[in-house]
Amino acid sequence: MHTISDYQKYFLDYLSENTIQKEPKNLYEPISYILTLGGKRLRPVLVLMSCEIFGGSYEKALDAALAIEVFHNFSLVHDDIMDDAPLRRGKETVHEKWDVNTGILSGDAMLINAYQLFENYEGDIFRQLAQLFSKTAIEVCEGQQYDIDFETRDDVTISEYLKMIEYKTAVLVAAAMKMGAIIAEASDTCRSSVYDFGRLLGIAFQLQDDYLDAFGDPETFGKQVGGDIIENKKTFLYLKAIEKGDDSLKKQLEGLFSLHPENPSEKIQTVKGIFETTGAKESTRQEIEKYTKMAFDVLEGLSISDDKKKVLETFGKQLMNRTV
Repeated sequence: MHTISDYQKYFLDYLSENTIQKEPKNLYEPISYILTLGGKRLRPVLVLMSCEIFGGSYEKALDAALAIEVFHNFSLVHDDIMDDAPLRRGKETVHEKWDVNTGILSGDAMLINAYQLFENYEGDIFRQLAQLFSKTAIEVCEGQQYDIDFETRDDVTISEYLKMIEYKTAVLVAAAMKMGAIIAEASDTCRSSVYDFGRLLGIAFQLQDDYLDAFGDPETFGKQVGGDIIENKKTFLYLKAIEKGDDSLKKQLEGLFSLHPENPSEKIQTVKGIFETTGAKESTRQEIEKYTKMAFDVLEGLSISDDKKKVLETFGKQLMNRTV
């Protein structure tokens, strides 16, 4: 087994070697641009790590890892267009640097390129990877549509929200882990279990992201703290506050989430105060811990050596103890 930083280096080297540089430049340059903007490279690292945990070689998993990262970044390009976002990882978004049409077309090419990478696998492994990828890709699209729908709904339930983040975020983490297991030719039981581990950890990861958006350290979070509040996003924190607050607090919170003040700092502080007063802050911490524990319970039942379980457990703990 290698370290997480080793897997990151192996992947980044492979990404650099496989950057598409050909005509037309306005199709391929935006792809290279978004893929080199950085990020945690969480998903490709999980493909490589999972493959080695089940006895395979990380080299065999590099194409699947690249496919996952290309797909993830494709979704970001299109998400940024839908959100009219000016920045991604502190840099201009693709549609701002080029234009919307270029962003749509380059994103389409990235999706196709992700499928092409699976063609480097043969027979049954290719079929299983392609089937899993197709299932995951459509679920990510469904999750994005739920997210869009929730913006105009006032009756979103917590169970609906959890389903949305499972589809939009967690299934891609789960698929990354299962792809590694498929390439290593692990048993069906191991593939299913490692998928569940990734799915549960992915839900905890997104809930943690919601929490940090409101209560993270501005010095380390990397994004504007309170961004979800500014955009009136109905996160787990918001839904819990609505569920637990009295009529007066609910009315105040709903009113605040209908406003777009020029200077949002007072709104952010008031909303965060409501999240604390109603117990939504603490409930969100408990939910993060619940899903993390469920993930580790699945890990405990995996038929792998204790030292390999420790690798996944350490990774999960690092992920959930992050401040960014």
